[in-house]
Amino acid sequence: QVQLVESGGGLVQAGGSLRLSCTASGRIFSITRMGWYRQVPGKQRELVASITSSTNTNYADSVKGRFTISRDNTQNTTYLQMNGLKPEDTAVYYCNAFGRESTWSFYTNYWGQGTQVTVSS
Repeated sequence: QVQLVESGGGLVQAGGSLRLSCTASGRIFSITRMGWYRQVPGKQRELVASITSSTNTNYADSVKGRFTISRDNTQNTTYLQMNGLKPEDTAVYYCNAFGRESTWSFYTNYWGQGTQVTVSS
């Protein structure tokens, strides 16, 4: 089955930078959109940024101008470059992919296990 694996999280000072990576593996026919969500304990998961197969992007207002999402040519890897990090960015970041495993499959949301990002003040 399709698996998403994230990496790049860690502990940084306010104003610092991190780059998150996510790679999809397994049987995957097509991925329409990949993105990053984040979640703080006790709160709902929220969209941070996403990118479509045609490279259209969207960002949460709180990260515009600071975060940049991108993907490689295979469309199976996405990156989130995070600059000017703030303590409010502290969360578990989850990779998401919306795709299907074959021409006869429904499009499905796939999720990674998450990577912790902690920003100290």
